[in-house]
Amino acid sequence: MAQITAGLVKELREKTGAGMMDCKKALTETDGDLEQAVDWLRKKGLAAAAKKAGRVAAEGLIGVSAAGGRGALVEVNAETDFVARNDRFQAFVSQVTELALGVEGDIEALKALDYPGAGHSVAEELTQLIATIGENMTLRRTAKLSASPGVVAGYCHNQIAPGLGKIGVIVALESSADASALAALGKQLAMHIAAASPLAVDRDGVDPSALDREREVLADQARASGKPEEIVQKMVEGRLRKYYEEVCLLEQVFVIDGERKVQAVLEEAAKEHGSPIKVTGFERYALGEGIERDTTDFAAEVAAQLA
Repeated sequence: MAQITAGLVKELREKTGAGMMDCKKALTETDGDLEQAVDWLRKKGLAAAAKKAGRVAAEGLIGVSAAGGRGALVEVNAETDFVARNDRFQAFVSQVTELALGVEGDIEALKALDYPGAGHSVAEELTQLIATIGENMTLRRTAKLSASPGVVAGYCHNQIAPGLGKIGVIVALESSADASALAALGKQLAMHIAAASPLAVDRDGVDPSALDREREVLADQARASGKPEEIVQKMVEGRLRKYYEEVCLLEQVFVIDGERKVQAVLEEAAKEHGSPIKVTGFERYALGEGIERDTTDFAAEVAAQLA
């Protein structure tokens, strides 16, 4: 058997753009023959996938799965919205979302799981999907929540298939109340979270750095009024209460009725069902949030090509 040197692996990587371990495996399978290794990678779809890896993928789908005391979210991105309507892509996202119920929010662990019925990993299935569909795709992130006793409820906004859409939410309710009643309440809360985008369940959960930034901005605004420092601090604390009402789930006005705060909704439900109800956590994914997208003037691009 030919010796697989680091230089040979490097040369194959430069030719195909495939990963180091994939290149090493290709060379091993082809007894060190560089051209055969290129063909081996192409047949596996690895070279084609690697060439697409640099392209921005900010479209795709959010997957939501919630049943009983467990729930999970997954974001899988593609380059265009057309892929979200592809049956095979939808099946992949649905399957991966179900698998995510077992990985505690660890994206690398999710990629390493066996893809059911395929004889290879989730990551390898995605590579084959890239080669088949012809767009760059990424398995970007995942989250999981549990509640015991209680339920995890989910909601999918702009849904194009069951559990697949553009915004996904899961929310965990801890309670010994009737599970069906909790699930109904949980779905309403998940819909509220999708619409209102809270940052934390309560004040204790607000990111200290975000709170410091908000306090600094409010203080500068108050000082601009020329008030004494002791008055400035009182003004800041008053304005912070408004900030908490905007970012804390329990202090937001419930979008379902537009009147009660979420905390009051939970208290009334607890009385009705004879058991305390506590929101122990939530996760909200919006498709493509935080991804820097290319800004292309399509008309100019077409004109340039015609010229």
